[in-house]
Parts: sequence; C-alpha cells; structure tokens
Amino acid sequence: MQLAPLVATSEALTATSSRLAKRRLLAALLRDLTLDELPVALGLLRGDPRQGRVGVGWNTLRAVEVATAAGPTLTLHDVDATFDALATTAGSGSQTRRAALLRSMMERATAGEATFLWRVFAGEVRHGALDGVLTDAVAEAEGVSVELVRRAAMFSGDLGIAAVVARAGGADALAAVGLRVLQAVQPMLASTATDVAGAMAGAACSVEWKLDGARVQAHRRDGVVRLFTRNLNDITARLPDVVARVAALPGTTLVLDGEVLGVGDDGRPDAFQDTMSSFGADAAGRSLRVWFFDVLHADGEDLVDVPLSVRRAVLERVVGPLAVPALATADVAAADAFAAAALHAGHEGVVVKRLDSLYEAGRRGASWRKVKPVHTFDLVVLGAEWGHGRRTGRLSNLHLGARDERDGSFVMVGKTFKGLTDELLAWQTERFEALAVERAPGVVMVRPELVVEVALDGVQRSRRYPGGLALRFARVRRYRPDKDPAEADTLAALRQLLARAVPSDGEASC
Repeated sequence: MQLAPLVATSEALTATSSRLAKRRLLAALLRDLTLDELPVALGLLRGDPRQGRVGVGWNTLRAVEVATAAGPTLTLHDVDATFDALATTAGSGSQTRRAALLRSMMERATAGEATFLWRVFAGEVRHGALDGVLTDAVAEAEGVSVELVRRAAMFSGDLGIAAVVARAGGADALAAVGLRVLQAVQPMLASTATDVAGAMAGAACSVEWKLDGARVQAHRRDGVVRLFTRNLNDITARLPDVVARVAALPGTTLVLDGEVLGVGDDGRPDAFQDTMSSFGADAAGRSLRVWFFDVLHADGEDLVDVPLSVRRAVLERVVGPLAVPALATADVAAADAFAAAALHAGHEGVVVKRLDSLYEAGRRGASWRKVKPVHTFDLVVLGAEWGHGRRTGRLSNLHLGARDERDGSFVMVGKTFKGLTDELLAWQTERFEALAVERAPGVVMVRPELVVEVALDGVQRSRRYPGGLALRFARVRRYRPDKDPAEADTLAALRQLLARAVPSDGEASC
C-alpha cells in the first residue's frame, strides 16, 4: 500500500471526534493492508514506529529542506525501510548519513505525507486515535473480539503482533497467545482520582504508596533475569543490583511489576530525574532500590486473571520486604491516614486498587486510581506555537515563564498544550496576535502580560530552559485576568518543589 491512504485516514481521524467514526475509518484502512504491512501501519498511526527511536531529532529535521513531490509514490515498505536504515546508522558521520536518508525519502513525499512523517519523527501524531481506538479497529477489521486482541497485545507487548496473529489465525490463534516469562508484557496503568474517597468508591481496596521512580518489570526463568521499562525496553544491563535482588528471591519462575527508586542517605526518595540519571551507576555508590507492587507469574502459575487480593498475598510471600507498603481496607479514614504517611515519607501519594481487580495490561481502567497532590502556580505566557491537526490555525502550545525574584524579569520554565478548550484556543489566538512582539517559524512570542494558572505534578532540574527547571505534567486550569504579571509566582517558589517539601494540606496553591 502507498503511504497516501494512511495519511488521508489520519487527516480524517483529526476531523472527527466520534470514537465510532474513528474506529470505522481505521478498520477500513487495516482491511486493505497486507500481513507484513499491518505492524508498519499501526506503528505509524500510533506515532511510535516499530523501530523505536531512530536518532532523528529536531536539528536533523530542520537541516532537511527539499521540494515535496507533486503526486504520491511512497509506499509503506519504502517508509519502513528508511526507518530501518535510520535505526542502524551509527558512528562517525552518522548525522550526515541520516540527513541523506531523510532527504531521499522526503523528496518522494507529497506535502501532506511530509507533514505526517515530520510529526512521526517529532512524536506529535495527534489525531485522537490512541491504543484503545486502534485495538477496537483491529478487532473490527479482523472480525474478532476486542478482548482477544487486547489480551494478545498485552502478552506479546505489541498491537502490531496481535494484528498479524488475528489476520493469520483468527480468534483461535489470538486465544493461544499467553504470558511468556522473559517476554515483556504491557503494564497495567492507573487513571487519576482527586481524593482517596473518590478512588475507593465504597469498595475494599489496596492503598499503596506511589513511588516517583522508574517502572520496571522483572522476569526470571532458569536463573536468567531480564528487566524491562514501561515501554518494554530491555534495561537488564543497566541495573545489575536489581538483577541480583531478583535472582536472590525464592521460587523458580517469576514475573514482577515494580518501581526502581533512588534513595538518599537520609532514607528519603530522590527526585525522579536523579533516579533516572543513576541507571547503570549502581556500582558507583548511588543507592538504587527496587520495590514490587504486583506479581503476574510465580512458579509456573499465571496470575493475571486472579484478584489482586490473591496476587498481593503471593507477592508478599515471594518478595517480602521488597513489597511496596500497602494497606488493605474499606475504611476511608484509614486510607487517608495511610496516604498522609506516604506523603510525609516523601513519596508522590498513593495508588488505590480494588482488591477484586484483575491485571488488565495496557489499560487505564477505574480499578486502579492514583491520588497525589496537585500543585498550582500562576505563570506568565511568553509565547505560543501554532497547533496541528484539529488545532491547525490556532496558537496552542504555551511557553510559560516564572518571575525572577531578583529583577522581576520572566524566565521560561516549560511548555504545555494540555487543558485548553476550543473556546480558550480561539480566545488566546486572537489575544496573542495582538500581543505579538516576535515571530519565528511555528512560534509567536508575546509581551508578558497574560497570567495563566497551571496545575503540575512537580518540577525537575533541566538545562533545556533558562530557569534551570522544567515543569512536570503541566496543564492549564484557567487564565487569571485578575492578576498582574508582577503577581506571578517566582522561580524560588518552583525551586521549593525540588526539595520535595511535603505540602501541609495536599495542595500548594500559590
């Protein structure tokens, strides 16, 4: 198949908000694909090609300027072969060779195809078709149940593989896909709740410390240990101390779900970025610890289809003190007190899990809910980037600045496009155009006159922004026309979050 029908489908997905319409558009496309084209197309549609990262960043993209083709000639196989070549290009002169590969492909792309491919490279494919919609579409295209597709994708770690299995063998082949020790499994994810009571919803739950570390899935069989990230990347060689801990656990075969976290001399957890920078440095003296909060397999028995209450008992028997602290309760007051203790210990909050929940990999269901403080800050808009997809023609991604308490200037600390309604997008586009002081490709810089209230999960040190900080999971709550920019929050206020101070009331509202 040529690339053009996939790009046209992406454009049609962007133009509709109907989940049913998106599913039907995708299913129609998938039916026309050959067996070997399925994983290629699904990777592109997810904005996550099957090759993973291929070493192409903004600098490389900007350096490639070619005239686009008048008509479509690129096929999915052409694109996939270019991604293969990019992924294997390394060593001296690799940047030049990557640019040449990109140029050769882009010369054959139409303007629409080129725009789509840029978004794939930049991680900005936003047409509203996430894994859930794609999974539904695969099921419809192949005439099988979505539960079978989801389960096969969970155990194989790849929706593309599940689609190929469905095409080649139908429902029976999908049902035969099971958990394999040493093969990464898609992790179960938690949705968000505003408080513990809402997360529990009257049910008996396991309330567990939420650690701000790096998700790790540990497999062991016949003395072999392998570790995977939440994105299913193999990081075994980078965590020798964790490998040793898993190897020393009792029993034979194991699949565990957990978190790796740096710990300071005072026993308090490190900031997330410090944990990440420590990967591979265990032997250098920085303390990385591992805790486990679930078990998917133990001693020949798969446990994904048994309730959490049973899995938790097996987990505590197998890992002992390496189990994440948890409280099984239906008492909201007891759960609130447990959550307060987690915050006091320096952790993010808690995850509330129904004791009757099964392990539903790759899904953000209501049976696991994370509860953590939300910090809000009043920041100043310094600029915005033109949007893509449904936001084309609107100024969307905000450049956010905090007030430097030393001289009153505004220093950039991050960006966000989240939380913006259609009404806000229309309003701010008109307003930013009136405040524009400088224009660059894709960006409009504005006078620092607008204050916006932003919610965030925290900050981390960063060399990317002049303020030396970067916002974590920032999203817009509202604009503050009642506030003057001189009243915006300061860099010093944001830096206080680096100290991992425990908020007194669960929210730092400034």
